[in-house]
Amino acid sequence: MTQRTWVLSGTAILALGALGCATQGPKPSQEMTRARSVIEQADKGGNAQRYASADLQKAHDELSDAEKADQAHKYDEARRYAEAAEVDADVATARGNAGDTQRAAQQLQKSNETLESESNRNAAGNAPPPNSPVTAPLDTTVPDSSATPGTDVPR
Repeated sequence: MTQRTWVLSGTAILALGALGCATQGPKPSQEMTRARSVIEQADKGGNAQRYASADLQKAHDELSDAEKADQAHKYDEARRYAEAAEVDADVATARGNAGDTQRAAQQLQKSNETLESESNRNAAGNAPPPNSPVTAPLDTTVPDSSATPGTDVPR
């Protein structure tokens, strides 16, 4: 091989290497930061842990994959993982909030049922039992001693 062949081969290799790096796009710093932030919020809220732990774990795994790809300078891959991690953390948060809302609705329904039962029981305590004869109130007035039996007493 001649010197010219070496120079052309070296230039071609450098050009392909530069072209390969150019296809990777910029470092996904913002995407990684957003993914970390959304995952931290999901972790702190507690509802995602309680009601959507699988989604939250998936977000953590994808963030870990994004960090590995970022360290390997595979920025496009890291960006995709970071964006997926952010979405999964959002899903976990939404499912966690929905689970908490559903639990609160069930508690409210149970409370309403208890209140209705108490109300019905109190109403039943003040009403006469079913099929009981209705009696007129007793006359507690004292008859006038001057009245004769069988005559109307003036009032």
